[in-house]
Amino acid sequence: MVHRTEADHQRRRDLADDAAGVTRLLPCAMVNGHPCRLVTDDAEWQSTLADGAEAVQLGAVAVLLEYVNTTMGAPKLSDGELRYLVARLHEALGDALKVAESRGEQLSGPGADKDGETRA
Repeated sequence: MVHRTEADHQRRRDLADDAAGVTRLLPCAMVNGHPCRLVTDDAEWQSTLADGAEAVQLGAVAVLLEYVNTTMGAPKLSDGELRYLVARLHEALGDALKVAESRGEQLSGPGADKDGETRA
């Protein structure tokens, strides 16, 4: 029986991660609320779909901000209108944060930790 060191186990995990491809945080969540990740081997069409989803979400944020700008000058919004606006702003901020996290991970590259430092 072969006894492997912790370094051997880590190397095997790293090789498995490399074989699985690159993971990318998607701008959506799974049904259970956990982050959704795309695992690819740099398949361009899947990344293009994810880019499109991010563009739609950021476009919705821009539209919402324009709406906020126009309603800020309104005489008075009803409680229902304010609740609706706050709910949409909450969603938009969450979407923008997911896009920022995903793009930050892409800039850091595979194998980087949360602080962007590359693991040895």
